[in-house]
Amino acid sequence: MHCPFCSFHDTKVIDSRLVTDGGQVRRRRECIECGERFTTFESAELAMPKVIKGDGSRQPFDDHKLKAGILRAVEKRPVSVEAVEESIISIQSQLRATGEREVAASVIGELVMDALRKLDLVAFVRFASFYRRFKDFSDFQKEIERLESTD
Repeated sequence: MHCPFCSFHDTKVIDSRLVTDGGQVRRRRECIECGERFTTFESAELAMPKVIKGDGSRQPFDDHKLKAGILRAVEKRPVSVEAVEESIISIQSQLRATGEREVAASVIGELVMDALRKLDLVAFVRFASFYRRFKDFSDFQKEIERLESTD
């Protein structure tokens, strides 16, 4: 690690500690050349799988799209930002856990619907109406009946 003060090419680690959630390591470092101390944070860089769209094209996973879709569904609903963030982290973890390099967009859609079903049923129906391309009121009615029968 280069020193941010004098750009010397080597530093030594004085102290290492896990950050609260255990997902990062905080390291206190000291430059061997100038003696200045600084802190770095280290975390694993886990690659998300590529997304295979309905038309067969492939694109990188975009967590901003995921968040925007969920936020659009829960808009003006009593769902906390923390609950949305936890859902996003859970979906990303489930995708990484597959170990696949590519995943169909439909798999992501189903994971989002599962998360929204747990967060808020109105948000779930909103998302389902877009995701499943509801054409008329009867599609909404069928989805609501399906929800009622699973509860």
